[in-house]
Amino acid sequence: MRSRETIRARGHPNIKATHRTTIEVTREDYLTERGDCIIGVSADKAARDLSDSFKEIARRHDAVIVVRLLAGDLSEVILAQGHPGLVFGDGERIIIRKSSFIEPATIGVRANKAAGDLNRDLVEYLRRGGSLTVELAALTLDEVYPENAGSRAML
Repeated sequence: MRSRETIRARGHPNIKATHRTTIEVTREDYLTERGDCIIGVSADKAARDLSDSFKEIARRHDAVIVVRLLAGDLSEVILAQGHPGLVFGDGERIIIRKSSFIEPATIGVRANKAAGDLNRDLVEYLRRGGSLTVELAALTLDEVYPENAGSRAML
């Protein structure tokens, strides 16, 4: 099983992208200096807006969430895990976390990167207001490694 989503957003002069455990994209069109996990504003989707098929797969115990950030000619890939407890209830934000903490905006946990891990050239591009495309793919681990079906050993 797999499902894909695309989110469009833009950068902002207050983007710092220094947070050590989370990364966030928001529908809000502004950003205070305290938002150190936010990498994109004015997003066209939030957690609640993702398709039912994406949510269904992401809630599986063996789900892998692949996040590809595209900003100008730069890109970055983040891997996270899905979780049966994901809520997808937030209408403003999407958050990917290195931890296992879940709240309504969380769409992936135990990620391999947070905002502070991103390429600084990509962050600078976003700080100048550049466009951001967030490509999401939810798939089950057995699609990647059929011999590991049902395992969470990938991440």
